[in-house]
Amino acid sequence: MSSKNMKRLVVLMLTVVLGFTLLIPTASAKVPDFNGGVLDEYEYEEVFFLTGYPIKFTGKATVTEKENKNQLTTTYKFTLTSDYGDKLTRNVVYVSDLKNYETKGQTTSNTKVKSYTEKVTMADKTTYTLDDYQFSQGSVIDNRPATDYYSGNVIARKIYIKSEKIDKKTETKKITVYMDGRNVGYKNFWGSTDTQFIDYEIEAPEGTAFVTSKVSDSKSRVLEYEQHTPSLSSFVGGHAVISSSNIVSEYEYNIPYYAGSGTIYLNKEKTPKVERLIVPKFRDIAKHWSKPNIEKLYSLGIFDESSNFFSPDAAMKKDLFTVGVAKAVDLRVLEEKPTKKKSTKKALFEDLDVKDPNYVYIESALNKGIVSPVNKEKFGAKDSITRAQAVTIIVRSLGLEGRAPTPGYTTKFIDDNKIPKEAKDSIYVASELGLIDPDKKNRINPNEVLTRGKASQLLVRYLNFLESDLKQNYRDDMLYFN
Repeated sequence: MSSKNMKRLVVLMLTVVLGFTLLIPTASAKVPDFNGGVLDEYEYEEVFFLTGYPIKFTGKATVTEKENKNQLTTTYKFTLTSDYGDKLTRNVVYVSDLKNYETKGQTTSNTKVKSYTEKVTMADKTTYTLDDYQFSQGSVIDNRPATDYYSGNVIARKIYIKSEKIDKKTETKKITVYMDGRNVGYKNFWGSTDTQFIDYEIEAPEGTAFVTSKVSDSKSRVLEYEQHTPSLSSFVGGHAVISSSNIVSEYEYNIPYYAGSGTIYLNKEKTPKVERLIVPKFRDIAKHWSKPNIEKLYSLGIFDESSNFFSPDAAMKKDLFTVGVAKAVDLRVLEEKPTKKKSTKKALFEDLDVKDPNYVYIESALNKGIVSPVNKEKFGAKDSITRAQAVTIIVRSLGLEGRAPTPGYTTKFIDDNKIPKEAKDSIYVASELGLIDPDKKNRINPNEVLTRGKASQLLVRYLNFLESDLKQNYRDDMLYFN
């Protein structure tokens, strides 16, 4: 299976709201309502088709969400105008019932419309008033440790009453809009994308028109290196996290009785936000090939070495790699409710210490099934980690180990027979996703102990996948190859 096909398979997967202790996460991406519109901090835009011609409306839009007892209430308010003096007002409230299946790691959501008002007043005083709105949306969310994947379907019907004056008489006509659509998306600490496709069939007295909207909202956080130019300085540069957000939309319409066929594109981009990170000052990595990887991870707080020496060629230990993965995606640690009685918490394994600040990350990773202990008594905290073990932790955190073929397959590596049985699926998936590469002799070397430098490279590739590859798959691949 090719890497490209493998990445497309990720779309079929159906995300935990993550936050990194160092940085404050932004709200996840979400397409505003179901009209193909785009929104930034200042303005909202959408295209209206009920007149038989495409008319762009712009103005203010507000979105509020309130969750209470497994029920999410979302309210949209729009106040828009066109360049021709037309006005559009719309207020819609949706209620979503959430059901959590903890043993399966999934959540379902069923949404219906609670209340609605919509009226479009044209410059010539013709009005389009929403008289009835029937709406149903069902979604499933697959809650994986590093990323949540989701997919949903929408079916709706809107009935508008068109009112216009003809020869001093007011005439009314009914226009029915049928909507059928779907959305897919993901969200993790490093980004989120919500992509929506909706087909509209407009039944008007003049005939039937067809409109398709494709809209995708993406938010991303990317690490960038910033050079420090003064020569007389204690450091030469450092990293910054750039948070950006943009939404793109495409309307394809076919209105035989008036406008004919055409395509309209909309785009909005929010002003990026910049956050500078701490500057690493290791003295033993200046000429090391993995220096950029090590500095990125240290700047993010994934590595919190207090020494001036990183020892990039020393073996990476299992506990530190597990903590690194957990911090990279902000694996939520288990929060304990305070009790009146003082009790001494016992470590899950004899080689772990509950007083260690990193213990909560390892405990959470164990409880989420990302990492496995050596036996019932020992975690293997200070064991040197192999490539196979490290890759297994990463792929399990993504929840993608199930994307491997039916058991019995052979990987493309010449040392396939050396891959541990429990790591084979993860190595296959990681290879297809571009997280790992073989050496010049096409060996994956699964049992090789990872150095701290090589482990840093693997973690940075993991971050790049969360930052960029998922966005590519859920946005560009869906919009342009669907």
